[in-house]
Order: sequence, then C-alpha cells, then structure tokens
Amino acid sequence: MRTALIVVAALAAAVVVDLISGVLVRRVARGRYRWLLEPLRHACRRPAAAVLLVGALYHTLPMGRAGWQRPLRHVVLVALVVSGAWLVIKALHVAEGVAFSRLRDDKVASRRVRRARTQIRPVRRLTVAVVTIVAIGLILITFRPVRLFGVSVLTSAGVVGALIGLSARTALGNAFAGVQVAFADGLHVGDVLVIDGEWGRVEEVKLTNVVIRLWDERMLILPTTYFTERPFQNWTRNESRVVGKIQIHVDHTADLADLRREARRLVKSSPLWDRHQWVLQMVDSTPQTVVIEVQASAADGASAWDLRCDLREGLVAYLRDNHPQWLPRTRGQYQP
Repeated sequence: MRTALIVVAALAAAVVVDLISGVLVRRVARGRYRWLLEPLRHACRRPAAAVLLVGALYHTLPMGRAGWQRPLRHVVLVALVVSGAWLVIKALHVAEGVAFSRLRDDKVASRRVRRARTQIRPVRRLTVAVVTIVAIGLILITFRPVRLFGVSVLTSAGVVGALIGLSARTALGNAFAGVQVAFADGLHVGDVLVIDGEWGRVEEVKLTNVVIRLWDERMLILPTTYFTERPFQNWTRNESRVVGKIQIHVDHTADLADLRREARRLVKSSPLWDRHQWVLQMVDSTPQTVVIEVQASAADGASAWDLRCDLREGLVAYLRDNHPQWLPRTRGQYQP
C-alpha cells in the first residue's frame, strides 16, 4: 500500500509539474525565447515526467535488503539511468533542430550556413553516443558481478585489451576523423567536390563516412579518413560560384572575333550564366589546329556543368552550320 501511494503521489507530482511548466512556457514563450522553450517542452515532457516519477520513487523506497525491496530498488535505479539518458538525448535533438531552424535555408549560396550544418550534426551524434555509453556503463556498474568482472579485465589489460583496441581502431579512427573533417573547414554540406575524376555535391557528413551525390544521381559513400589522408578538389571552398571551361579545336583559318561574338551571344542568352564572368581565348596551338577555350561562371557546380554542355553544343553547331571550313582539317603537300 505504501509503495502504491508513493507511485500515485509521484505520478501526480509529475502531472502537476508538467502543467505548471506548460503554463510558464506559454507565458514566457510570448517573448523572445519562444523558438527554444516550446520545442523543448514538447519534446522533453515525457522523458522529464519519467525522470521525475522514477526519481521520486527511488528516493522514497526503503533501503531494506530483505525480500523484494532490494531488487525493486535496483530496477528503479536502472530505470532512472535510462530515463535520464532519454531526457538528455531528447534535449540534444531539440538543440540540433533549433540550431537548424535559426539558420537560413540556403545550402548553396551561404558558406557560413553550410559550415554550421556540417559541424552541428556530427557534434550531436558524438554527444548522443557518449551519453549512451555513459548510461550503459552506469547500468553495468549497478550489477556487482559485471562490475567485478570489468574491474578484473581492466586491471589485467593484457591480450584482451590489445585485441579490443585493435578491433576498434578503424571505427575510432573514422569517428575522430569525422570530428576533424567537421571542424577543419575543408568541406561542408553542399560543397561541390571532385574525387578521382568524379564530381558531386556533399549530401551529408557523418562521424564515420561522407555521402556525396554524384552528377548522375549516384551516391558515393567514403570513410571520413579518406578526406584526412588523401587530396581532393573543392570547387566551392571559398564561395559557391564555379567557373566552367570548355575547349574546342578549330582550324588555323578560324576568325576568333566571329567566334567570340557567337560565344558572347550564347553565354548572355543562357539563364545558367550568373552575369559575372566570361571570356574566350586561344590557349594552345598544334600543327593542325588551334585550341579555343571559353570560360563562363555559374551559381554552383551543377549549373556550371549544364552551362558547359550548352556552350559546347552551341559552338559546335555554329561551326558546322555556318563555317564548316573552320573545323579541324588534315593538310598534306604533294611533291612530284
């Protein structure tokens, strides 16, 4: 009867505290902290009530060692650790969501936003993993046989410790590499990368791997240690704008002024050009042809790729239809 009354009283106290906190949050949330207090209360009300209920029950149970009292108190203690970890993890998720909601939803144009998104999520995941491990450790400590076994293994720390460290080396290396990638400012979510001849956009940066969406919609998943040990190209390291380049071989008799006028028309008529930069230059020559390079800037990597394809197609069609004599030719000299 006493235990039942304690449970009912703790449950009533949890309900009262939830109601009072709801009233206080609604009053305070009318001001400048509404964006934080409302999602925090909605997400954490159940784990907070569980912590309050289980904590009250644990502190009011008798400390007896006989009969059912000791195992019941042990079960309540384990439940208290689990509910506490649940509350902390929920609060971390709310903090991540609130941080994302305060950022401007523009992954391409704003490098600051992309850097913040890249750093917040790995930190939240690492913190959740630490909280989970700590909770599991606290639960195991409450069991005397497991606690004694763990102490004996830690004090002996021989071959078993070496094997555990060797087996966990890769996972731990990837985890620490994930934190290093997040804060080294080398890549961010939304950056355009070129890796082994393949270019794509960073979709997600995790603790152990980085997900990249390639230009043909394939997903390339690489371990985070790849970006700490091997070089890669980042086209949007300082800004999202990308300069696309195309090269065309034409005959030596081609009129560059005419080609420059056509290239200007194609660039200015394209909606993919960001109205910032374009140029046509002769960058090389061979005994048979000269190499014409056209450079034009676009807002991001995907737009630059499409702009390059459009310019290449338009210039080749212009040469074929209007000046076929400017296409590459092979000359020979007849000697009788």
